[in-house]
Amino acid sequence: MDFNEITDRRGTDCSKWDTMEELFGVSPDNGLAMWTADSDYPTAPCVIEAVRAAADHGIFGYLGPRDNYHAAIIWWMENRHGWQVQPDWILTSQGLGNAIAFCLDVYTDPGDKVVIFTPVYHEFAHKIAKAGREKVEMPLARRGDTYDIDLEDAQSRLDGSEKLLIWCSPQNPSGRIWTRDELRAVAEFAERNDLILVSDEVHHDFIYPGGTFIPMDVAAPEMRHRTVSLTAASKTFNIAGMKTGNMIIPDPDLRAAMVGRLRSLDYSPNILGLKMVIAAYSPEGAAWVDKQIAHLDGNRRLFDAGINAIPGLRSLPLQSTYLAWVDFADTGMSHDEVIARIRDNAKIAVSPGPDFGPGGEGFQRFNLAMPRPMIEAAVARMTRAFGDLQ
Repeated sequence: MDFNEITDRRGTDCSKWDTMEELFGVSPDNGLAMWTADSDYPTAPCVIEAVRAAADHGIFGYLGPRDNYHAAIIWWMENRHGWQVQPDWILTSQGLGNAIAFCLDVYTDPGDKVVIFTPVYHEFAHKIAKAGREKVEMPLARRGDTYDIDLEDAQSRLDGSEKLLIWCSPQNPSGRIWTRDELRAVAEFAERNDLILVSDEVHHDFIYPGGTFIPMDVAAPEMRHRTVSLTAASKTFNIAGMKTGNMIIPDPDLRAAMVGRLRSLDYSPNILGLKMVIAAYSPEGAAWVDKQIAHLDGNRRLFDAGINAIPGLRSLPLQSTYLAWVDFADTGMSHDEVIARIRDNAKIAVSPGPDFGPGGEGFQRFNLAMPRPMIEAAVARMTRAFGDLQ
């Protein structure tokens, strides 16, 4: 597998490349798509082979037992994350966005308040709004190149009517890996305020050397009566388009409520998505992920060195994810001025920091899951675009 081989995704109905001009004013003909979180290299060979085998079989009938799918998830979580998951805990969704929407639908009512810690993945706020719920934003505390949780401040912002907390672990956009003690503190905060705790852990496989990811359920198993963990192979294996994710719910009452809603909607996952996850969550898939992490580690080092050499710019060091969080505050420029240079001079489409809520001001998010030559090109473009800064 060559992560540096460039694959042209233009004209393939690809959201990342085929909508970048409409959304960001950057043409795919001469621009770089570094915004949405998917990868610009193919998935693992074992996953591709599973798709070929399914196509060769030629029959895509109704879905039957999911024992193999559950077994693959159980194996992966135990071997990669030290998490012992039971098969009946696993419910399937159409990806993590759909899982968040289901949690809002099942565990809250219209008008209810939902807590998020910002800056955070912008879809949390979007999903809350679409569901007719009200977001309650808790700012993370910036400490140099990282973020901490200020639960005392968060407590002061509650009025007691909040119903649910959506947590991001590892943290997107900063790439922060939360410690066991921090996770326990968040779980205790949820308990103290009677909040259902939904932990989005979709980036949990992107852990760089020296880091350790701990699932919320491992950190605080005594909080299972209020915890729903969301996972997927989508980011790890670049198969988000298959719309296959999981809601892992140990508590029987929380799980029964979700099962009832899924049944009422006659929901069932797609069989090809399940086959791809079964192939991915395997020793072959694990070996491929290890190689991908090594590639991304090289990308982040190259990108950070290049960006941090530009006066006024600071790329925060990533512990996890492939999403660089770059601080432009010291340039003295407004958001519009920064975006204009990135768009018009560098010709790069990025995710604007303000979209991630309070704390995102002055930042832009860059996707580094690309072949190395594209990262080199991005650094060169940014150096030219901001080269006049002293």
